[in-house]
Amino acid sequence: MEPIVLNYQVDGEDFSTAGEASSAVKKALKQLGFSPDVIRRVAIAMYEGEINMVIHADGGEATAEISQEEIRIILADRGPGIKDIDLAMQEGYSTAPEEVRNLGFGAGMGLPNIKKYSDELKIESTPGVGTTLRILIRT
Repeated sequence: MEPIVLNYQVDGEDFSTAGEASSAVKKALKQLGFSPDVIRRVAIAMYEGEINMVIHADGGEATAEISQEEIRIILADRGPGIKDIDLAMQEGYSTAPEEVRNLGFGAGMGLPNIKKYSDELKIESTPGVGTTLRILIRT
């Protein structure tokens, strides 16, 4: 199978559209015949990253590179960056504003869940410039 690249813009203005990219990738993986476990892991990791882009970074770009052996997800934003990645990786730590928490988001499980459901997670972040997550899920 020749690698397939799917690219999406994540709108940072609207929680109601958050998850559209991960849903589209989930649908594509189903059509390509990937196992339910792989599809679930990709959908969870990608959705968590999308929500983080909406909450913290006013959106960004989501890319899924799909091959028979692995799925690579790249989530890039131009947000404020992550000041302390080790702290951000702790379950329950959140910098989400109160109004976001009142909507049911921002519980501080995004990055820990991405790490839990992926085989590799690389975070590149520069305060004031943005954050890029590189997620690898082996099939």
